Amino acid sequence: MKILLAEDDIRLGELTAHMLRKKSGCTVDWVKTGNDAFDYATASSYDVVVLDWMMPDGDGLETCAKLRKRGYLGAILMLTAKDALRDRVEGLDAGADDYLVKPFEMDELLARLRALMRRNFVPIQEDVIRIRDLELQRMSQIVIQGDQEIQLSPREFQILDLLLQNKGRTLTREVILDKVWGLDAEVNLKTIDATVKLIRKKLEPSYSRELIQSVRGVGYKIEA
Repeated sequence: MKILLAEDDIRLGELTAHMLRKKSGCTVDWVKTGNDAFDYATASSYDVVVLDWMMPDGDGLETCAKLRKRGYLGAILMLTAKDALRDRVEGLDAGADDYLVKPFEMDELLARLRALMRRNFVPIQEDVIRIRDLELQRMSQIVIQGDQEIQLSPREFQILDLLLQNKGRTLTREVILDKVWGLDAEVNLKTIDATVKLIRKKLEPSYSRELIQSVRGVGYKIEA
């Protein structure tokens, strides 16, 4: 199970992420703001997004509503100390699928996550993505441009795949680093620039720079 945990309380966030990994073997990405939760959830596929209600830079309620408005189909579980009926209704109306009141027992959180998983929210990603004369085949890890197969390294393929999944959105270097290498990797942001440069070099020169656009001081994007 792949989980995105958005919790600004450092102690609770560390404990929850640790226990989820230890007790269930979940893969857990932990962020501390609503804006980061939105960026991560829309840049990658999660089985469940766990949102704390009260967070800086976009609280859980606002983030949940933004995700649903953007068409996010994954499961969302709201964590909050608010236990009044109107608060629960407000959270569910914003697009949450379930609601857990703090303080909570880890076993109950795990049970609710398993229940959400059984509903199979996250759609299967398309195996083949096409844009112009470029075709990316996810299962076979093949990229074809025109009638020619392009040889990409695994990291190059992952970056191109990530950008194609998020056509029309600018992905920051930090998000690309996390999704391709992991935030704990001993890789600096210049490595991302160098890898994108290699991808462009391997693609047809006439439009490779136009396809993968640099957003100065931020990151990269592919226009929808």
